[in-house]
Amino acid sequence: MRRLTFLLRPGWLVLALVVVGFAYACFTVLAPWQLGKNTDTEERNARISASMAQDPVPVGDLLGGDGPTIDDEWRRVVAEGSYLPDSDVLVRLRSVESKPAYEVLTPLALNDGRTILVNRGYVRPVQGTEVPEIPPAPTGPVTLDARIRMSEGTVPGKDPFTDAGYQQVYFIDAPQVASLTGLELEDVYLQLDADQPGGLGVVPLPQLDSGPYLSYGLQWLAFGIMAPLGLGYFVWAELRERRKAKAAAAGTPEAPVEPAPRTTAEKLADRYGRPR
Repeated sequence: MRRLTFLLRPGWLVLALVVVGFAYACFTVLAPWQLGKNTDTEERNARISASMAQDPVPVGDLLGGDGPTIDDEWRRVVAEGSYLPDSDVLVRLRSVESKPAYEVLTPLALNDGRTILVNRGYVRPVQGTEVPEIPPAPTGPVTLDARIRMSEGTVPGKDPFTDAGYQQVYFIDAPQVASLTGLELEDVYLQLDADQPGGLGVVPLPQLDSGPYLSYGLQWLAFGIMAPLGLGYFVWAELRERRKAKAAAAGTPEAPVEPAPRTTAEKLADRYGRPR
């Protein structure tokens, strides 16, 4: 135990705490975070793939009872109703095909009396972040082919505001938009397919690949294993250097050096005498 007392020195103690804390974070936070994202992405891709083979259903079939669940997300639906005029809400700081965009949300009054939020698609900003002219939604009855989506939720500090004559939000969250517009909205929204009444730029479906999350998660697990191993190596190296220093301070005699072998000429000279 005396040999390990150097670990109690402030420098070594801080290093050990950092390594232990890092390894703990790798196993309990960082790796589960990435592996969880990988699982979520695979489940999303499975729902999108399944929706390709399913016929569209009336949106009211999914709104009844407890409403849609996460398993219903991305289902193809048909919605019949009328857009509510002068009720557009913009979603800012979006990226579509790696370019900045505003997405346009417009409430739709369904024929059954309920109201649902519709993502009509996107428009590109002009001159930096300036809001462009947005075509209004058509008036009168419309029939829409869309996909049902769950509300995204919100983050504290990202509050709605009004700019350029539009209410603007950072997330597609039906309850938040309901509080802005004073409408009673379903807690889901519709994402329009291509060539729909009132549609703008079509928001593409996510690519059906798992992304890098699995490899990132495995990397964090590897880092969590390597960090304690690295600390163990440094402790071993420190102990080895201390043993060497202690041996040198104690004056440990060096091993005798073997003399070099004598040559034949030297042997003959010793036997018959060296020339004078």
